Amino acid sequence: MSERAFIALGSNLGEREAQIERALQLLAGRGALARKRSSLYLTEPVGGPPQDWYVNAVAEVETAKGPEGLLAALLAVEGEMGRVRTVKDGPRVIDLDLLLFGAEVRRTGRLELPHPRLPVRRFVLVPLAEIAEEVVHPVLGLTVRELLARCPDTSEVRPHAPAPR
Repeated sequence: MSERAFIALGSNLGEREAQIERALQLLAGRGALARKRSSLYLTEPVGGPPQDWYVNAVAEVETAKGPEGLLAALLAVEGEMGRVRTVKDGPRVIDLDLLLFGAEVRRTGRLELPHPRLPVRRFVLVPLAEIAEEVVHPVLGLTVRELLARCPDTSEVRPHAPAPR
């Protein structure tokens, strides 16, 4: 049986748009096929050291993996793409976050669902609202649209049109 999950994708190093595309391809090869994708957004970095702006997106994926299996796939793709965690909230070639997994609510040492910072991250809520504004946060009982309207984050998130190749 397959489940619907939402993942956030972000990159601010190298060919940002290509990194997001590659991550989606690698995830498909690991049993997490993107069924819907948001547009790309150029987003102001939140926290961490001074760094370049991010390109962010959200994808709805279909997977037969459980939440832990999907998280393992996300971490494996980050590793394969060269993500190194040296500075908290620092620049990264790719960042993959599991936002929602169906209506699952869980908190373990490795996984928290829904993602604990989802309601306060404009750079995630804007693309998520584009593809799933009526999805309900399983703890707060609010739709993604309502979460975005209440989001305290004022960082800039704007549509991103990549330069033609």
